[in-house]
Amino acid sequence: MAGWYELTKNEKGQFFFVLKAGNAEVILRSEQYESRAAAEGGIVSVQKNAPDDGRYDRKDASDGRFYFNLKAANHQVIGTSQMYKAASSRDGGIESVKTNGPSTTIKTNS
Repeated sequence: MAGWYELTKNEKGQFFFVLKAGNAEVILRSEQYESRAAAEGGIVSVQKNAPDDGRYDRKDASDGRFYFNLKAANHQVIGTSQMYKAASSRDGGIESVKTNGPSTTIKTNS
């Protein structure tokens, strides 16, 4: 099964989305947006930028774990991964976002 986006409105009225892989694991999480339209724009940006390896900023956390940010052409972060115990797992997460990011399936929880 292909991945999908879940768009949610939180208790403060802000919107965010997660990208899930086909196994329903969250592989990318967005920032908080003030409007649904802005969050939907973030999804479009992920769809566009996910296949481009140059858009991934591979990071090492201070506690020794690994994560990545997906950035738009303007270098703004559009999504952040979970924390991984190994760099190879982080790199696998990037490959999963590359595969699932172009998905046009959006489920809403708001």
